[in-house]
Amino acid sequence: MNLRIHHLRKSYREGTRTPVDVIAELIPELAASDSRIWIQRVPDEQLLEIARSLKGKEDLPLYGIPFAIKDNIDLAGVPTTAACPGYSYVPEKSASVVERLIEAGAIPLGKTNLDQFATGLVGVRSPHGTPANPFDEDFVPGGSSSGSAVAVARGLASFALGTDTAGSGRVPAAFNNLFGLKPTIGRLSTAGVVPACRSLDCVSVFAHSAAEAQSVLSVAAESSGGSAYQPSGKVLGVPPSDQLEFFGDAESEGLFFGVVERLQSLGWQLKETDFTPFLEAAKLLYDAPWVAERYAAVGDFIAANPEAVHPVTKRIIEAGGNLSAADVFR
Repeated sequence: MNLRIHHLRKSYREGTRTPVDVIAELIPELAASDSRIWIQRVPDEQLLEIARSLKGKEDLPLYGIPFAIKDNIDLAGVPTTAACPGYSYVPEKSASVVERLIEAGAIPLGKTNLDQFATGLVGVRSPHGTPANPFDEDFVPGGSSSGSAVAVARGLASFALGTDTAGSGRVPAAFNNLFGLKPTIGRLSTAGVVPACRSLDCVSVFAHSAAEAQSVLSVAAESSGGSAYQPSGKVLGVPPSDQLEFFGDAESEGLFFGVVERLQSLGWQLKETDFTPFLEAAKLLYDAPWVAERYAAVGDFIAANPEAVHPVTKRIIEAGGNLSAADVFR
């Protein structure tokens, strides 16, 4: 079923389908989908009731658009686990960003799988298994927002929410042939989101196109944030050749340069960009002081429930307990 936002809007506008039609058709597909994508789905009858409640609200900007939610983002009445069953709690209120989307007419389908506590870029560190990469099951789906990315890539949701602190939205988007939008920090509220690194966390958006991601962002944002940046031309930042590292993977190297050449042929201007600061910033999140913020968020839970946590996740987060405030300020 085609769940692209522009396609659903067209069918709703022309009266050929209703949100109830879409949800009724989608429910069997959700039931038959890879169970590793979902940690908790909204019950079928509740989905239909939400769809029915939209009658007469056709002017809402996301009228009848089904979406998925990473399970470190609260949805009222549905457990939030961050892929750690022992951490589970049932929120009375949805996260601010989820509330805004529902008020705009979007239909929440359920909570998706992730690398536990949103710690990882691979999508395999979950007690619920690894959502299958839709292109090749031998490949990882990317993380930490693995289930959100796979749900959209497999046509089970029009868009999905993830989070992105160190690439947890952009990496699985790339691995699933999607657009992964990481907004400027603070553009989307993180109220109701289990923190990974609170000062740097962002709610991210998965969609099939930049236009669809932008339509979600325009609704989900706390404010317009002023006029959107409009570049005068299409500019592509490319690291200098001596900073590129493919770790012996000749296929990846060929694909990278093939994309660069393709974009250049389409009129993009190449701008050589020093990649070193980006690598240094990335290391701060896993190998340096900002791991302490992850430890501050869930360290007490891990200390009290060590058996409940994935061993790799546990090792990464516990390392934050060895860092001092002076380390962070440096």
